[in-house]
Amino acid sequence: MRRKSGENWGKRRSPNRRGRPESARKTGHHVANERATRVVPQSREVKRLLEGIGTPRATPFKPDPFQLEALALLEYEDVLVTAPTGSGKTWIAREEIRRLLDSGRRAWYTSPLKALTNSKYQEFSDEFGADKVGILTGDRKDNSEAPLIVGTTEIYRNQLFDSLRGGSEVSADLVVLDEAHYLADEERGHVWEEAIILTPPRIRLLLLSATVGNAHEFALWLEEVRGVRCGVITGPRKRPVPLRSAVLLPDRRLLPLLRDDGKLNPEIERLTADERRFNADKDRYR
Repeated sequence: MRRKSGENWGKRRSPNRRGRPESARKTGHHVANERATRVVPQSREVKRLLEGIGTPRATPFKPDPFQLEALALLEYEDVLVTAPTGSGKTWIAREEIRRLLDSGRRAWYTSPLKALTNSKYQEFSDEFGADKVGILTGDRKDNSEAPLIVGTTEIYRNQLFDSLRGGSEVSADLVVLDEAHYLADEERGHVWEEAIILTPPRIRLLLLSATVGNAHEFALWLEEVRGVRCGVITGPRKRPVPLRSAVLLPDRRLLPLLRDDGKLNPEIERLTADERRFNADKDRYR
């Protein structure tokens, strides 16, 4: 067939002449990416899971009764505080440290993890001033003569050994043992045991934990090995900030881990069973 004069083949073949939108004139790669990044609608269960999450309304701080009781006991005895994560155990330590620093005395704050130690060092430096806070870990040593030292429990225990060998005393009036339940740890528990036993009775101990189940037995042991009365302060039973557990799938769906009755989400259970069958078949045909 002969082309008519002036006929424009390009326009006849233009996708837009067939009604396709300009946005569709993309490569298949771009279209695929658009499909991959679409937002997956969430179920009512997920909406309920995420409901209320955000920055709370600012309100004046008011200490809980258990926090004030712990501070009062620290005036004359050791204290073991057991309370859920997020309920304000660190506030007790911070306020007692503040009282000691204001009166020219000294304190140690110990934790089992370097990351937690670094975090507390920054927190206390912001609170009390960098000149008043030092840090001692296996790979960090700053301002070691400061009135407040933040360090790992192993470093504090080592200082106790050094003081025994050198005939000197550890320069502290209070020692905070954060995560005190590490005493029951099979590999590292002896460090906490030695630190507690070797700490002179003149030094107050403040032990903090969210997971000590036998707190009163723990306190009786402390009294036996140290010869100092140990009070037990129990915080609220439930977490002030509840945990919400979910699983993010490769297709960007978010599934609540548990149902309302506390049992495992059946869809997660099904996906887990499918994964086990897949791995079993793969191993069978190797």
